[in-house]
Amino acid sequence: MTLLTVWNDTDPATPVLETTDEAEIRASLGTLGARFSRWEVQDVAADATLDEILGAYEEEVEAVKQSEGYTLVDIVGLTPGQENYDELKVVSRQKFLSEHRHDDDEDRYFARGAGVFYLHVDGKVHALYCEPGDLVSVPANTTHWFDMGTNPEFVSIRFFHDEDGWIGHFTGNPIAEVFPTFDDLHARRAQLA
Repeated sequence: MTLLTVWNDTDPATPVLETTDEAEIRASLGTLGARFSRWEVQDVAADATLDEILGAYEEEVEAVKQSEGYTLVDIVGLTPGQENYDELKVVSRQKFLSEHRHDDDEDRYFARGAGVFYLHVDGKVHALYCEPGDLVSVPANTTHWFDMGTNPEFVSIRFFHDEDGWIGHFTGNPIAEVFPTFDDLHARRAQLA
C-alpha cells in the first residue's frame, strides 16, 4: 500500500495529510510537478537477475522513454544476501539520505521492495512510501532525499536524460535528520493496512 504523508517543514510530528488513495496521491504530487503512476507488477522468478527483471518491463520502460525523452535506463537493487550487502546498505543509505537536488528529473520504478522519497517544496515535506508497482518522477531541481531503511530490500528501474546518470547537488540542510524515517513510515503503513 503506497502512503503519502505531508508535513509542514517546521513540524515533523504533525502530518497535514496522510493518504493511501492513489488519486489523492497523484493530485497532491501533481501540485509539485511530480508524476505518480502504477504499473502492473510482472511475475518474475524470485532468483531473476536484474537484467531479467528489467526485461520483464520492456514495454513499460519503452513507453516512459518515448513520452519523457529518456535516453538511459538502468536497474539497481539492494537485497540481503548479495555480496557486500552490509557495507552497501550503510554507504548507499548515507548517500541518498541527505537532502539534494538534480539537474535532471529523477524517475524511479519499484519492481520489488520499498523506499521513501521525501520532496521538500514550498515549506512542506511530502514523503511518498513506494512499493512494487509505483513509478514516481521527482522534477529536476526539486530538493529531496531518499530513505531505503536500515535493512534495505528493493529493485528499482531508473531513467535518465543523459549519460551522466545520477549526479546529486547536496544542500547541506540537515532536515532529513528530523523527519520520520523509512522504518517509521513502514510501521505507520502497517497500522493503516
